[in-house]
Amino acid sequence: MTATTATSGGKQVKTAEPPPSSPSLDPLPLLKGFASLRRLTGMYSQGHPMIGQKVKELQELVRQHLGHGPAFRVDIIHGDVYLDGVFASQDNQANMQVVREVTDLGVDSIQIHSGVGPEEILAVAEFLWQFKESSAGESIEAQLVERHVHHISLGKLVPLDTRCQAQQWPDAPTGPLDPAYEESLLLAQQAFDAVASGGALTAVTVRDLVHLLISKVARSNAALGQILAVKQYEPLTYCHSVNVAMLSLLLARQLGLDAPTTAALVEAALLHDIGKTRLPVEVVKKRGALGKWEKSLVESHTTFGAEILVDIDGLRALTPVVALEHHRAVKGTGYPDLGAGVVPHVMSQIVSVADVYEALTGARSYQAPTLPEQACLVLARLAGEKLNTALVKAFVNAVTFFPLGSLVRTSRDEIGVVVGTSTGDPLHPVLTLVTEGLDGPRGQVDTSTRDSSGAYERHIVETLRPQEGTLDATRFLAPAPADA
Repeated sequence: MTATTATSGGKQVKTAEPPPSSPSLDPLPLLKGFASLRRLTGMYSQGHPMIGQKVKELQELVRQHLGHGPAFRVDIIHGDVYLDGVFASQDNQANMQVVREVTDLGVDSIQIHSGVGPEEILAVAEFLWQFKESSAGESIEAQLVERHVHHISLGKLVPLDTRCQAQQWPDAPTGPLDPAYEESLLLAQQAFDAVASGGALTAVTVRDLVHLLISKVARSNAALGQILAVKQYEPLTYCHSVNVAMLSLLLARQLGLDAPTTAALVEAALLHDIGKTRLPVEVVKKRGALGKWEKSLVESHTTFGAEILVDIDGLRALTPVVALEHHRAVKGTGYPDLGAGVVPHVMSQIVSVADVYEALTGARSYQAPTLPEQACLVLARLAGEKLNTALVKAFVNAVTFFPLGSLVRTSRDEIGVVVGTSTGDPLHPVLTLVTEGLDGPRGQVDTSTRDSSGAYERHIVETLRPQEGTLDATRFLAPAPADA
């Protein structure tokens, strides 16, 4: 990923492609004004009326921009002009000369704060006239301060790999996988890649994948363990979508939904993020903070998804709706903006709960995966505002704080893998014990067992984070039935 940083201290991100809209203010006249004033200061002596007139024109343009906020920034990135991170104008014949004139000086960013006066505008223009010949040993900022410029910053944008400060996680599960789960990931990847490359997604392909998830993956404790427990990878869209579909299925069963409704939910959950196939892959996979327009572009995946799905014959009616609404809150906020107070469909609300949990328990470039019990607490904090409270309660009851596949430590300092849970006592699962080196198994214990006084013999005291590749949960959990 290529990004950019300004020598004045701010960081700019190289955008993948211009967004569809532009700001109401046009920064090009401002760039042309500075370029013109720069030339005038080199041609005429200080105090010349032409210089004074151009300073007044520039000051008025600056005033108009500052009328929208206390500061603004103009960046030139590969010939494209951006105002406050929002695409403003592409490189074309009309603008090419002024854009090149500014960038040839080694200046790609101009930031102006309120309080700027005509003296500072003139001083910057004079500096730009001399800048090309100036010493590179002193920073731009220091040179401007020497000229009593405190409200204008100039910056040069240089390549920056934002991944250098981010954790490098795998894009998909590693190590042995449950066969049915592995097959579902492969089929989903093929389907999403086909859409991303302009191909078609058929209802038959979707139905086959939904059937696989319901009939085989959901019946495999090994697969569920690989989906529910903390995940040491940063899932790509297809993998995240399969996991969200399975989590939605677990919630559907907890709610007692009938078979047709459950199948419809799994289909919608599986395709809820299909709109991301229309986004530049470098934005989807970016390891670092998103710029303003990149964030807007990512948010548009909900609309893109609905547009893709509504044109596919044979899909269930609510599938495009869930793609559109899954980032809408129960209070009627969120994106896309569908109008104040518009509450998402309950199926969208179910997928939202599963989506948040899956995102938390998977790794991210900016954070390690969240432990399941902590993820459940995050869901609880979001209940009532973003997420449906009743659905959160049902989800936590279905998943539990210590889901299948979790590596935990007991109050007796035993280490075990969760191989069974109970809705009647979710905090006391069944464990297969392992050694400190994660070898085993060493037998099975039920942490819900009580002593003669009625007290629990042991409790779960913490969930552990196994090092990548050190724990193969499929050894302890039942795989999907071969004849399912």
